[in-house]
Amino acid sequence: MRNIALFSSENHQFILLNESEPGEEDGVRSNQYLVLHDGDGVLLDPGGFGVMPRVLAEMLRYIGPQQLKGIVLSHQDPDIVGGISTWLDLTDAPVYVSRIWLRFLPHYGIRGMHRFVGVPDEGMVFEVAPGFDLQLVPAHFLHSEGQINVYDPQSRILFSGDIGAAILPGDQNYAYVDDFQAHLPYIEAFHRRYMCSNRAARIWVNMVRRLDVDMIAPQHGPVYRGQAVKDFLDWFSELQCGIDLMTDSGHV
Repeated sequence: MRNIALFSSENHQFILLNESEPGEEDGVRSNQYLVLHDGDGVLLDPGGFGVMPRVLAEMLRYIGPQQLKGIVLSHQDPDIVGGISTWLDLTDAPVYVSRIWLRFLPHYGIRGMHRFVGVPDEGMVFEVAPGFDLQLVPAHFLHSEGQINVYDPQSRILFSGDIGAAILPGDQNYAYVDDFQAHLPYIEAFHRRYMCSNRAARIWVNMVRRLDVDMIAPQHGPVYRGQAVKDFLDWFSELQCGIDLMTDSGHV
């Protein structure tokens, strides 16, 4: 799956750039997104080292590295950050990540940490260019202690990182979630195990409901749209997960 314009207007696009294969049978496929406005671009979760060449090739269909004005890392996992050193060699774009992960990123072989912008816990507005702002909004403990989401007010798409992520079997490869109940088996186990708690989920859902969201675009699996957005939010707000499920013996 590649190059799906989730939103497109005369001067603004939100593109599912690539759904990358990790190269191993048991690996998890991941999505990379590109937000474009008047020739400027922001790359969301560029992916691991192994998928970087393909992600770059897909991005070059739209812009060159010099037009990249920012990279956003939703959190610290290798399927997001593993290829960042190569991106830093190709572009001068700043990299936005939760402030709590700045001290850990050098372990990916990164030099020049001055390129990184630590996003405060309350989030911030990323002023990309005149007329092009993205909202970096908190999604802490879902699943990362310092996860951030990206809301694009022009397309009304929320990039949700691991929230809403699906692990699809090999015979399933659809781009959009329209029937939430049919999609539920592919997300339930992941969210129960990886999300921290119902309290964290409800705080996030209440925040998202204050935004004008048409689509939720996760880092893994298909994109929620229409009624499926509301259905997912309703389900997630009631989900018992993470520490809610722990027993006295320490098992989940």
